[in-house]
Amino acid sequence: MIAPATMNSRDRVKAIIDRRSGDGAPDRAGFWMGNPHRDSWPALIRAFGDDATDGAGPAAQQLAVRRRLGDDFRWLSPEWSAYRHPQGKPMFDMGRTGESLNAPGVFAECDSVQEVDDYSWPDPDYLDFTACLEELRAAGEVYRASGFWSPFFHLAADFFGMDNYFVKMYTHPDVVHAVTGHIVNFYLEANRRFFAVAGDLVDGFFFGNDFGTQLDLLISPELFREFVFPYFRTLTDVGHEHGYQVILHSCGSIYKVIPDLIELGVDALHPLQAKAANMEADRLGAEFRGAVAFVGGIDTQELLVNGSPDQVAAEVRRVARALGPNLVVSPSHEALLPNVPVDNVRAMAHAAAEAGRPAMR
Repeated sequence: MIAPATMNSRDRVKAIIDRRSGDGAPDRAGFWMGNPHRDSWPALIRAFGDDATDGAGPAAQQLAVRRRLGDDFRWLSPEWSAYRHPQGKPMFDMGRTGESLNAPGVFAECDSVQEVDDYSWPDPDYLDFTACLEELRAAGEVYRASGFWSPFFHLAADFFGMDNYFVKMYTHPDVVHAVTGHIVNFYLEANRRFFAVAGDLVDGFFFGNDFGTQLDLLISPELFREFVFPYFRTLTDVGHEHGYQVILHSCGSIYKVIPDLIELGVDALHPLQAKAANMEADRLGAEFRGAVAFVGGIDTQELLVNGSPDQVAAEVRRVARALGPNLVVSPSHEALLPNVPVDNVRAMAHAAAEAGRPAMR
């Protein structure tokens, strides 16, 4: 049985990310089951679906699962539905020659800022927010994380090919800045237009750039500070200018730059890749609790796949003690795969609901 709540989901997560104390403190940890992979949903719906939605469409069935599990959080982004080019062109066409991260893109051999400026960058006039706004209006009293995903770091890497991107930071820094600037300028305008019409339908600006590997950052902190963080700041600023909390998704070991991210305006970190170097809950809680909120932390590499429900529940309680009270319990990657047993998802949800504020302290 999931424990009764004294706050609705929306207020709970807002309080968690605001790091409120006293009378406005969250009543317990939040919970987000993530965005399961499409192949994971059939088993989840069989286990947690609602008889009333039998025969209904996938969206209604998935919503029933979230309600059954006490999910507090929805991620509803316009990134993948809003760009409507009249000739069907994608928002960004990187011209990649393969699927490898190192596959050369359109600027692989570029040595001219003029060539970058002459590229056909996306036009914000082709944006249509209708579909995302409808989803937000239908979300109910849950926390609504939205905004363009704005993965400018990844897109810049794809435009060059990852190795080329990192090398050009040394050989052609002006070209790297030019490409990054064009990508981010589009996202700034896209987010401004979206936030202007979304208003209080949105609670948090949730955007993502994976800065780390399992072992360390992809590039040095110094290179992040020169080529990434000045642009990153403009995105966090646009979220705060519209009154939203800012949540960063970054997989991997980002420990070395967490102080930078906090200074740059991040209110909550997601997904806390539990097995990445220096990202264990005890370390993050000891060093950063009170300065930033946390979303995630429940290992999807080993624990949720191979552990027992009792082990999952125990780990949720341990992580809540380490990171609470400003914690939304969630998998350490949002795309739950079909190899995660439904009993472990149930255990994670129930333990999160029982992780009350006094226990987390």
